[in-house]
Amino acid sequence: MKKTIFSIIAIAILSTSFIAPVRAADIQTNSITGKSVLAGVLSLIIWPGIGQAVNQDQGKKVVTHAVVGLLPPFRFWSGYDALVRRKGGYWQGRI
Repeated sequence: MKKTIFSIIAIAILSTSFIAPVRAADIQTNSITGKSVLAGVLSLIIWPGIGQAVNQDQGKKVVTHAVVGLLPPFRFWSGYDALVRRKGGYWQGRI
């Protein structure tokens, strides 16, 4: 069980290094609020995309997070994305 959890975390960390770099000006984060904490927890535990919907992101971002959320490491990224209420980013602002 511990090996499985460690492997998932290691893959999640490694997978973030393969994403193309984006200019810092293209990514905007907002302050963390109670609502964004709830959104981050929902994206991490229930399903990626729910947190983006709670944060009222664009529909294409919500759908992208929900579909890509089939990959286990993406849950961590989506949870963080919802927590900091990140706008813009990779793949035309969807991820």
